[in-house]
Amino acid sequence: MAQRATTITGEVDETGTRHRLEAAFARIRDELAAPGDFPPDALADAERAAADPDLPRRDETALPLCTIDPPGSMDLDQALHIARDGAGYRVRYAIADVPAFVRPGSALDEEARRRGQTIYCPDTRVPLHPAVMSEDAASLLPGQARPAFVWDVRLDADGARDVAEVYRAVVRSRRRYTYEEVQQQVDTGSAEEPLLLLREVGRLRVQRESDRGGASLPMPSQEVHVDGDGHYRLRRRPLREAEDWNAQISLLTGMVAAEIMLEGGIGILRTMPAPSQRDVDRFRRQARALGAAWPEGMAYGDFLRTLDWQDPAHLAIIHDATALFRGAGYTPFDGAPPTDPAHTVQAALAAPYAHVTAPLRRLVDRFGLVACAALTAGQEVPDWVRAALPELPPIMQRSEQLARTVDRACTDAVEAAALQHRVGERFRAVVVDRAGDRGVVVQVTDPAVTARADGEAALGAEVAVELVRADVTGHEVRFAVLD
Repeated sequence: MAQRATTITGEVDETGTRHRLEAAFARIRDELAAPGDFPPDALADAERAAADPDLPRRDETALPLCTIDPPGSMDLDQALHIARDGAGYRVRYAIADVPAFVRPGSALDEEARRRGQTIYCPDTRVPLHPAVMSEDAASLLPGQARPAFVWDVRLDADGARDVAEVYRAVVRSRRRYTYEEVQQQVDTGSAEEPLLLLREVGRLRVQRESDRGGASLPMPSQEVHVDGDGHYRLRRRPLREAEDWNAQISLLTGMVAAEIMLEGGIGILRTMPAPSQRDVDRFRRQARALGAAWPEGMAYGDFLRTLDWQDPAHLAIIHDATALFRGAGYTPFDGAPPTDPAHTVQAALAAPYAHVTAPLRRLVDRFGLVACAALTAGQEVPDWVRAALPELPPIMQRSEQLARTVDRACTDAVEAAALQHRVGERFRAVVVDRAGDRGVVVQVTDPAVTARADGEAALGAEVAVELVRADVTGHEVRFAVLD
């Protein structure tokens, strides 16, 4: 999910700010009609399914899988195991078997289609599925036997796909790691072989990505923290290379899924157009404003990988890079696969790609998983999947727009809370875009905030701006150009 590029480390200490923020978050969800509680019939479906899921016959509980997620995560979609396979590698990636719990046409299915995806807010989240399923019975929690779609992918010594299949099986994760734990153990050499191989495979896949002109750095999470006094503060969490390695396994799976769908003549691809020149020019100005100019002739992905993942300004640049790739969508097909790259390629990855690795949090993945499992088994894709394919793009587009809007408004509210004591102060900034007849968009250098500013100035100009508004209730931050 896209988030605003903001790094603010000062605490919000005005009396009553926490309550105003929480009220603002609730008002945002209400105004934007974000889903509320699950209806009773959908909850009843989830509880019945949690007690009696459709379990696969294949048993792979002996496979020593592990999960890697942020601390405190309970909706665990993926578990992995990597082993050497001759001169290459064998990657097995288990994905939560949501279809084992959601019956097509049920009240739970209808409610999931209404929601589309999980929406994250600073104070809570609006889940795609009830917690009894997403955080318990269907989640790949350690020590628990769970149904899963297991992706078995063989890679050669250079990290290229050799053969792959996907099938349903019961699995059991052995351990839950955080990214920090994985990074620390790999760096010190104390990690078990699957984690050491994760680094090898992850780096090989990064190189292959660079060779084809793609870029898929994990986005820096913008975290809202509540300190011991109940005050909010906003910051970007520094990235770790382990996050990139883990992301590469998910991306590998999504690219394999797209190949299976294209070869089988049925599926739904995640597509994205190439960036416009205007977006490229704006990003160059933002990067330069934050102290890291993008050299002419250097590939976009290679430039991002030169940045310091511990530097707040560079984290803001990495986040702002998402603006280069807008207009992402889904291309369903049943019959002859599309041939136009605009309908087959995810431009940021420079390859065909499909969403199949987060079914607990994203609706479309459930259908892609079932389609791929049927195709690799030489079976017919179920009719309920075929019927849903053309219906999924508008559902996902609507839910993605809602998730972005809620996220942006909540983040604006926290930014306003963090900056409200600085109204009237002057800041240095660079003009990165125009805001129609409402002024310009400026990149403030410290703190690294992108916001609207009243007034006029040339694109790329370095200007002084004054903070004129920081409204928590209206979730707005606005500057004015001074020179």
